[in-house]
Amino acid sequence: MAADAPCEALLSHLQRTTRLDRAEAEKVIRETLDYFSEPVSQFVSRRHRELRAQSLRNEAIYRRIAEEIRERPFAAGPLTERQIRRMVYG
Repeated sequence: MAADAPCEALLSHLQRTTRLDRAEAEKVIRETLDYFSEPVSQFVSRRHRELRAQSLRNEAIYRRIAEEIRERPFAAGPLTERQIRRMVYG
């Protein structure tokens, strides 16, 4: 799905199940995709800064970030053909 063309099926679903018009549904989809497209390394750096600003100590920050990472989906990085083959055939 291209960033400028949200999935038509999802767009239709949001319009049917909410009171969003097409433009609003597209905006929700784009913002959601942007939110979940942050790479793990950027997420960790950002969350560390945010939690340090709350005066938390690194020990507590690292635990919290580890918990948040387990609950948050991250997009996979690019895979080589060899990596894909290993996933398929072990």
